[in-house]
This record gives sequence, structure tokens and C-alpha cells, in this order.
Amino acid sequence: MSLTKKKAEKAKSIEPVIPDKLYFRIGEVADLCQLPTYVLRFWETEFPQLRPSKSSTGQRMYRRRDVDSALRIRKLLYEQGFTIAGARQHLRDEARVAAGHQTALPFPTRHTSELKRVRQGLREVLGILSARPH
Repeated sequence: MSLTKKKAEKAKSIEPVIPDKLYFRIGEVADLCQLPTYVLRFWETEFPQLRPSKSSTGQRMYRRRDVDSALRIRKLLYEQGFTIAGARQHLRDEARVAAGHQTALPFPTRHTSELKRVRQGLREVLGILSARPH
């Protein structure tokens, strides 16, 4: 493996240290992601996860989660070889799985025969209750 290829592989695998602050300007995010600013602006149109707010002067203000999203998108596209559509779907699936684990209730699966038996039992109870004088 050539020296430049080794350097490129090493640079890919190093995660940048994100400074501890509330907002980042687009230039700072571009530096952290090692990307031109126009790529981030394009990604904003392609990925709903990347939605920086804008200051009163119109400057894009990225929050930490936006920076994390940009780094995640970069990794999917440049290191894992996803297409833009594939990366978008992958992030959507990840969000769906994460939301599902938080909100889904674990309903047991029942066999049809069990459900028929329960349904018959409920009909019998209904018959008993209906036959009682009021």
C-alpha cells in the first residue's frame, strides 16, 4: 500500500473532536467534516436530518446534532460507499428503528386457534350476561 493511500485511510478513520459549544458556523462544520461549504448546503437539500437554523443575518447556525448528522452522512457516503438515496434511506431506517424501540409495545403473537377459543369464550360470557334479568 502506498504512503499516500495509508495517510488517506488513516485520515478517514480519525473522528474529529467537536468543540463544546452551542452553535457552529458553516465554515467550522466544513472544516470539521473536511468538506467544502457548498457540499453541506447541498446536503441540506437532500437530508432532512440536516437542518441548521439561521441567524437574524441569514448565517447558517449548526447545532451539535447537526454537526453529528453531517459527520454521519459523510461517513456513509465517503467511507461506506452509500449513494445519496441509499444514505438517506439508511438514516431513515435507523431513525425508525430507534423510535420503534422507544414507543412500540411488545404484543405477543397469538395463533388463530387461540384467538378463536378466546372469541368463543367471550361470546359465552356475552350470552350469559344478555340472559340475566335486569
